[in-house]
Amino acid sequence: MSPRMSRVSAVLLLGATGRTGRLVLSELLARSVRVRAIVRSARRLPDGMAANVNLETVEAELLSLSDEEWKDQVRGCDAVISCLGHNVDLKGIFGPPRDLVARATERACRAIAQLRPEAPVKFVLMSSVSVNRPGQADARRGRGERALLALIRFLAPPARDNQEAADFLCGEIGQEHPYLRWVAVRPDTLVEGEAGAYALHEGLVSSLAEPDRTARANVARFMRELATEPEVWEAWEGRHPVIVDAASE
Repeated sequence: MSPRMSRVSAVLLLGATGRTGRLVLSELLARSVRVRAIVRSARRLPDGMAANVNLETVEAELLSLSDEEWKDQVRGCDAVISCLGHNVDLKGIFGPPRDLVARATERACRAIAQLRPEAPVKFVLMSSVSVNRPGQADARRGRGERALLALIRFLAPPARDNQEAADFLCGEIGQEHPYLRWVAVRPDTLVEGEAGAYALHEGLVSSLAEPDRTARANVARFMRELATEPEVWEAWEGRHPVIVDAASE
């Protein structure tokens, strides 16, 4: 684990106009954290948020950015939060880009490494309980469920994309990278609703057949806490926490 890390002053936010990303953006701005958000259209930001003095909006196609442009975007940021995902429709599931999350994760991390920041940059990835931790770490997942998930990842590109993004952080970045630290946040079934009590677990607490619920607002709050609260970061750095609503346990 790294030495004690301070609160961030600037965050690069990916996926800021998504249903979870806009909640993360609100959480950060409410605490006067400077945010640089890469979006396809600033018009999709929540009403009134684009005028916030702590928000810098960059309109761009994320995967079309050059290596130098990626370095420009991560430069000066203490943390990167990725809320990227795929729309739950035929185009979102099977249309391009099928590897949005993994490619954006890799390119952001490589840009950070090339800049060689004085202090490691935090990378917070919104992942999923469909993502396996390395080896047999998720002991509650039986052989049949692991086989079913392998089939889902083969048939559904978003599931494969999420796994590859987490695998990159765990395998390529690892635990001792000089310029990067990471956490992969794994919510269960995402639902709308107000933030409330939530629980964090090292491994799985439910099965695919009987899933738990996780409010997007709780995911946003936890991701913001990872970026801004050193003690929260130190508890989960280099891990794959599962987050579920306390009421669903």
